[in-house]
Amino acid sequence: MSSDNERSDEPEAGAPEQLALIRETVREAKVPRAKPRTWRGATLAEELPVARVLVNKGALHLDQYFDYAVPEELDAEAQPGVRVRVRFGAGGRQVRGGRREGGGLIDGFLIERRAESDYQGALAALAYVVSPEPVLGPELLALSRAVADRYAGSLADVLQLAVPPRNGRAESRPSPAPLPLPPAPAPGTWERYPQGPAYLSALAKGGAPRAVWTALPGPHWPEEIARAVAATLASGRGALVVVPDGRSAGRVDAALTGVMGEGRHALLTADSGPEKRYREWLAVRRGSVRAVVGTRAAMFAPVADLGLVAVWDDGDSSHSDDNAPFPHVREVLELRAAHGRCAFLLGGTNCTVEAAQLVESGWALPLRADREQLRIAAPLVRTVGDGELARDGAARSARLPSLAWQTVRDGLRSGPVLIQVPRRGYAPRLACVRCREPARCRHCAGPLEAPDQQDLNCAWCGRAETAWSCAACGGGRLRAQVVGARRTAEELGRAFPAVPVRTSGRDHVLDSVPDQPALVVSTPGAEPVAEGGYAAALLLDGWAMVGRPDLRAGEEALRRWTAAASLVRGQPEGGTVVIVAEPTLRPVQALVRWDPVGHARRELAERAELGFPPVSRMASVTGPPEAIAAYLAAVELPPEAQILGPVPVPGATSGRPRRQGDAPPGETWERALVRVPPGRGAALAAALKAAQAARTARGSGDPVRIRIDPPDIG
Repeated sequence: MSSDNERSDEPEAGAPEQLALIRETVREAKVPRAKPRTWRGATLAEELPVARVLVNKGALHLDQYFDYAVPEELDAEAQPGVRVRVRFGAGGRQVRGGRREGGGLIDGFLIERRAESDYQGALAALAYVVSPEPVLGPELLALSRAVADRYAGSLADVLQLAVPPRNGRAESRPSPAPLPLPPAPAPGTWERYPQGPAYLSALAKGGAPRAVWTALPGPHWPEEIARAVAATLASGRGALVVVPDGRSAGRVDAALTGVMGEGRHALLTADSGPEKRYREWLAVRRGSVRAVVGTRAAMFAPVADLGLVAVWDDGDSSHSDDNAPFPHVREVLELRAAHGRCAFLLGGTNCTVEAAQLVESGWALPLRADREQLRIAAPLVRTVGDGELARDGAARSARLPSLAWQTVRDGLRSGPVLIQVPRRGYAPRLACVRCREPARCRHCAGPLEAPDQQDLNCAWCGRAETAWSCAACGGGRLRAQVVGARRTAEELGRAFPAVPVRTSGRDHVLDSVPDQPALVVSTPGAEPVAEGGYAAALLLDGWAMVGRPDLRAGEEALRRWTAAASLVRGQPEGGTVVIVAEPTLRPVQALVRWDPVGHARRELAERAELGFPPVSRMASVTGPPEAIAAYLAAVELPPEAQILGPVPVPGATSGRPRRQGDAPPGETWERALVRVPPGRGAALAAALKAAQAARTARGSGDPVRIRIDPPDIG
């Protein structure tokens, strides 16, 4: 055996020669085997060889379309609306054979095919088509662009919210064939509203009425929404309903099945799971079903021939997205109604200030019942104020006034009783007995609490407080400011030992309770539905909800109260609601009279006088002080714009979860509010977006967060 043969048997022998041979073989091959297919020399499509692509980059300075070359073998699949993968960020120096190469792979949507490109340089080729399913239609694209412009965001961020993630298994299955049109439904309980039957008739005839619906209390609102959807489908058009949570979606889903039967609508909620939700979404896009009910993300559902958009309880915070650019369901559906010339229905047992403005401006008409129907459907509302609490020995010793105890006893004779508590948990927060100033720690200003009813500790830093005195009035006595749901359930359980006690809150939310005597302790928004309605309800610590330092505190408190009171039986059936709050407060008076519309109108008039939203358009700019100052100096605001602030914003504190808009731990952030008069909102959003795009293009390090129409402005 020669020495050459001996060396060739070693693993490292001849490696350079073998690698050179492999490179030469690959270089001479007609069709490269490497993927993705961005090789130079690939034949382009004969017709429309340019693809305009929106890349999945949320940066504002990249909020534009980019042109790519379409290889011949991708010609059939590369159609407008499909998902694609492209090379992005190669740079102009990596050009070979007239084709740009390199860059990282990134997702995108193919927007359109063109014969020529406006770009004069070399184009990169499409890497591959992820799926031939066209998920981005022209209507959804136009809506997403309108939402991005309104909220000073990028189109890519909106499409992240509008188009659900792909699921190959769901995409490979065909959608069922569409069912015949349902017949126009009877008015049913819509007859309780003077304009109700006419509204349904207009929907069934193909009209586009816009209404702000103040629903009567009781269990009928899901069926009334279902009848509106059925009337729209009877005209040959589609319908979309957005509700705040999965429990409400389940009630409307059951009502739609009862009115129209199965197979005519889709349910789009996060609880469905990614595969089922994407399968339902595809059925809507393919036209198999023409009615949709879902939670927040369903506001972008691609319903064909949209004839009705409806939103229930628009004041719920769940309707405002926490992801950029922070769109609100109500505003998005208003855009869909205006652009698509379809009907609009904003419903709820309460009335928000924004809803009152729609009626005041004439954009929508009111749809509500008369006082006679309201007296039949609404429960009796009674109040317990500070004066009565001071004279009530039972209230001083057991926290609940005598009227509340009597109402609970009477209600338990015929059914369940609901107790609404403003917060969950067990440990009570404390306040001064004399002036109700919250008890704060002297070291970190955190809230003081007494979990064992003896030791006074700080909830944030844990330090003990042995000699507390009120900083406002000098008092030395404390009372429970807001007692948690578990603590309340424990106290009521001892008072009524023979009655079962159920709790419903964030960690464990009950959907419904049977029509049997029981005490149901719930936090706001988690109240379960009682079969046949609650016999009575207690709304505890109402002053704590009204006293929050927020512009919407009164409106939000009234919304929470009406939502709970709507679950109680009507006054003719003995339904009673007791609210522990000062009777002279405006929201309390609105609840007693059951007049949410009047409360919203008065709030709207005051905000118009002060120049607050929704009469004016407002944006918040949040970030480090230096970044805020530089941004406000660079932005070219409309001449009518007013800058309020900047002022410090609360930082994240140990022991408390970080809230939306809080500064990171250890950092000091500021917030400035920019206000413009009506009609200048688009100019404000465009100016803020342009300045943010220029800032990100320069690569500024400090973050600046922009939010149009912030829900919390203090």
